[in-house]
Amino acid sequence: MSAVWLVTGAGGMLGQDVLARLAGAGIPAVAAGRDAVDIADRASVLAAFEQHRPAVVVNCAAWTAVDDAETDEEAALRVNGTGPAVLAGACREYGAVLLQVSTDYVFAGDAGQPYPEDAPTGPRSAYGRTKLAGERAVLGTLPDSGYVVRTAWLYGAGGGNFVRTMIKLEGVKDTLDVVDDQRGQPTWTTDLADRLVLLGQGALAGTAPAGVYHGTSAGDTTWFGLTREIFRLLGADPERVRPTTSEAFVRPARRPSFSVLGHDRWKEAGIEPVRDWRSALGEAFPALLAAERP
Repeated sequence: MSAVWLVTGAGGMLGQDVLARLAGAGIPAVAAGRDAVDIADRASVLAAFEQHRPAVVVNCAAWTAVDDAETDEEAALRVNGTGPAVLAGACREYGAVLLQVSTDYVFAGDAGQPYPEDAPTGPRSAYGRTKLAGERAVLGTLPDSGYVVRTAWLYGAGGGNFVRTMIKLEGVKDTLDVVDDQRGQPTWTTDLADRLVLLGQGALAGTAPAGVYHGTSAGDTTWFGLTREIFRLLGADPERVRPTTSEAFVRPARRPSFSVLGHDRWKEAGIEPVRDWRSALGEAFPALLAAERP
């Protein structure tokens, strides 16, 4: 019988795609949504481990309300920091591998070249601080079987996200003003899910070294550039999208101006990094369109 995988945050956009990828690979998986497992509660986590005996845990559970974290950092820390720490402790007790999904927000976001996996961290938001706490807990508790996969600018058919919002707005707005001074890597959840599964398989086979990996698409763009590409795929006039600055959309949490991540670590695991963001968006688009305009 194949080893069982436990997917926390299973009802989210990424969790859904991880489960689909596991099913496609014939790997038995347990979907653990927030109602089934409270990752910050040790008793809840240990009960799930005792019942399912997972060989790999993929933690897709997270507090992702970036702005809300500024006013309730304690609540965000419970999910993003305490939760991974509890999962890591259970994985150590049961001999399981842990794949922890993290974020570009652990960096200052002011670099001029892609952040390598070992770049110094320096979060400038409550969200970033809480996610960094989760990273440190996993890597400190599981030096040989803990994996941190940082991602950014996620989109997919299984939940709300920037791409789906722009598809919706194209149908109701004559023009759109979109920020052009934040640069990053739009990443399809299906592509990230594929890398997570490959990394977990590599961990079990002993071919993927533990540590930090960057799970974002190749290439980079701005929110403005991404929106113009969305309009092009819709057959709409990209000139309807106009550039603006972050100052025009002041938010409680500071957004990184530069979220481009390097991908060199995948070579050590024998896994190809994620493809170019335009290629992925083109393949994902039919499902995104169907989800937003059924």
